[in-house]
Amino acid sequence: MKHTELITNEDGSIFHLHLLPEEIADNIIIVGDPGRVEMIGEMLDNIRVRKSNREFHTITGSYDGKEVTVISSGIGTDNIDIVINELDALANIDLTTGEEREEPKSLTFIRIGTSGALQPEMPVGSVAVTSKAIGFDGLIHFYEGYEWFIDHGFADALAEHLEWPDTLSYPYVVDADPSLMELFPASEFLRGHTISAPGFYGPQGRRLRIGLFDSEINDRITSFNYRGLKVTNYEMESSAIYGLARLLNHKAITLCIIIGNRVTGQFLNDYKPAVKDLVRKVLDRL
Repeated sequence: MKHTELITNEDGSIFHLHLLPEEIADNIIIVGDPGRVEMIGEMLDNIRVRKSNREFHTITGSYDGKEVTVISSGIGTDNIDIVINELDALANIDLTTGEEREEPKSLTFIRIGTSGALQPEMPVGSVAVTSKAIGFDGLIHFYEGYEWFIDHGFADALAEHLEWPDTLSYPYVVDADPSLMELFPASEFLRGHTISAPGFYGPQGRRLRIGLFDSEINDRITSFNYRGLKVTNYEMESSAIYGLARLLNHKAITLCIIIGNRVTGQFLNDYKPAVKDLVRKVLDRL
């Protein structure tokens, strides 16, 4: 493998994350905000790794005797492309030789974040577990081998409903890992069919000073129904996490606090307590 493909630093760590293979656990919590890493760190015991580079802050410690790594990705699927690929390389590639390991390791990725609801019945403060991640970002199209796990029926129906223009990347839909979904039952958590948008403003139907290609796109999304399934919320990372995890044989799931409802206009200003409560629930289920 060329040095320009798998880049390491002088200390042998992976290029962006600045981590060594022995510094990550098999269970990895991904958050967007670097400050949230330290908040979760306060719940862990015996923190043995603390690394930071750019927006990528990482700690590895234990919770109730089980190791967990917490890492911040920053915002967007472009950052997720870095995080998932480099974590996979740490687990499955010899960084000194560039050779893949004979026995691949499967990691578990749990994204904890915030989200905006697109259905009126999703109250602020509730938790949506993303059972389907809907990619408006286009990242997965740069890789091969994804066609077999994409929900083509859902994606095609949504594209038709939205009159999707050829100038945008075609939507793709990936399911969460079934075994992880069982840990967060529908009796306790809302089920989400979640759009991962490639931006916060125009790509999520927000208009400040620039007009949108479709000023009614959020109304169109809210009215969509595919075999009884609706699009429920926006965020900006899950499609890439789900898609890359499936391609690399890892498990992935996203849980988001609904902090705003785009239909009702409600917004939860102080959502930190809800995030802390969600983190505790996730840690208890690992």
